[in-house]
Amino acid sequence: MANITMKELLEAGVHFGHQTKRWNPKMKEYIFGERNGIYIIDLQKTLKMFKEASKFVTDQAAEGKLVLFVGTKRQAQDAIAEEANRCGMFYVNQRWLGGLLTNWVTVQKSVKRLKELDDMATDGRYELLPKKEVVKLERERKHLQANLAGIKNLNRLPDVVFVIDSNKEQIAVKEARKLGIPVVAVVDTNCDPSEVDYVIPGNDDALRAIRLFASKISDSVVEGVQAIGDKQMAEISAGVQYSEGAEATAASSSDGFAGEPGEEAAEAEEVSMEDVLGKGARRTANAEETIETPSA
Repeated sequence: MANITMKELLEAGVHFGHQTKRWNPKMKEYIFGERNGIYIIDLQKTLKMFKEASKFVTDQAAEGKLVLFVGTKRQAQDAIAEEANRCGMFYVNQRWLGGLLTNWVTVQKSVKRLKELDDMATDGRYELLPKKEVVKLERERKHLQANLAGIKNLNRLPDVVFVIDSNKEQIAVKEARKLGIPVVAVVDTNCDPSEVDYVIPGNDDALRAIRLFASKISDSVVEGVQAIGDKQMAEISAGVQYSEGAEATAASSSDGFAGEPGEEAAEAEEVSMEDVLGKGARRTANAEETIETPSA
């Protein structure tokens, strides 16, 4: 699985949530404490839940499933496009078109139009048209390119949707849920985690945090895709029986990954979170305590 460490999370500022007056009470279980009016996200839970999300994405990619990366806020646009391209998947990073999933047939007509205009621009048909007409077609092509470039080669609905900021992309999340498509999302303290299938508690505004999560999910996809090739090669070279034995060995080793070493890491992570909060911080995420709703 794609590995992520407490040090990486801290350096990226993943633990910084929103102001205490801008929180969603459903996020209480993922909040470690509060400092200077800012909620601190429990990175132990972030680590644990990221591993679950990463494993899910890897397993889906290993089955040949398609992942759609979604992040339209300015600081997420470049990271989403780069990481989706790196793992050979698809993305939406400019504007989520309403009905992109639920009205798939209509969106595909726009995609077809974009491909047609791309062909016209490269095969010389533009040269046969009046200059004014070419300018008009180019304007249309750039508009379609901005919104549909990342899904131009997506021929069917995605099987998994990875989202940065489930609040901003709430239309995408709702469409995915309506169609039964699993949603993996980075969820900040002002978001509703109940709308997401695989929650990754963390800062969804910092550029470094966004790039960290996008790159790790991309790594998970790459590992899943590689697993397909490895499995096929194993079956060809050594037969199905050997392949099944290799899978059983891999399963047992993955079980060991979540055993004692994970417990030792958890102890170290506990110390790290205490260091983050400092002496002047108020811890609020204990089972015995409750977080009071701050006054507006």
